[in-house]
Amino acid sequence: MMVVGTHSMQAADYPYLTFELSDGSKASVSVTPDVALTFNGNTLTIGTKSFTLTNLSKMYFSAQDETVTGISTLQDTDSDEIVAIYDLQGHQVSKDQMHHGIYLIKTNKGTSKVCIK
Repeated sequence: MMVVGTHSMQAADYPYLTFELSDGSKASVSVTPDVALTFNGNTLTIGTKSFTLTNLSKMYFSAQDETVTGISTLQDTDSDEIVAIYDLQGHQVSKDQMHHGIYLIKTNKGTSKVCIK
């Protein structure tokens, strides 16, 4: 004798709609009762985020925000404790050499990835 069980899941069980782009990055949008999903030509818009359809790899409901980038904000107090700064190619740079981009900043508290805008 075999017993088969089922478990019903609904989109309402998940608070986020996550979009995975063709470059592997992800963006999650909080799903609320009033959020609207619209299409205009080749663009999908949900809430305040817009996506070009050709750049979307997949879309799915998720239990958590998957937009994590791992990029931190450097606090003013941390900038006094900088031990070393590296660009993404691994070259050590000085504060004066930093331009727009992503850097690895080593402080006395640890190492963080930061974005300079």
